[in-house]
Amino acid sequence: MTEHPKVPAADNNFNSDDLYRLRLYVTGATPNSTRAISNLKEFCENFLPGRYELEIIDVYQQPLIAESEQLIALPMLVKLSPAPQRRLIGDMSDIDKVLRGLNLPAR
Repeated sequence: MTEHPKVPAADNNFNSDDLYRLRLYVTGATPNSTRAISNLKEFCENFLPGRYELEIIDVYQQPLIAESEQLIALPMLVKLSPAPQRRLIGDMSDIDKVLRGLNLPAR
């Protein structure tokens, strides 16, 4: 039996049909970056199946992007849409933090 997350009453902006556009900035193949990529892909498949676009940017390969985005720490996840834009720092292992950061219902 599959358990679906419940939408809290206070979360009026949640729409289960929204397409999540996500951008993850990493620093090469470091352990923390590799963990963030793996954790985020697993998160998206579990909580946003078929409803996300994930772009992964290695700032070592594209340093001008990192400068223009004013990145302060890496790995960093940026939720581009749906609004509001949000930024999360870390290896994305704290599922509850990622759910809150993406404005998704708590599990």
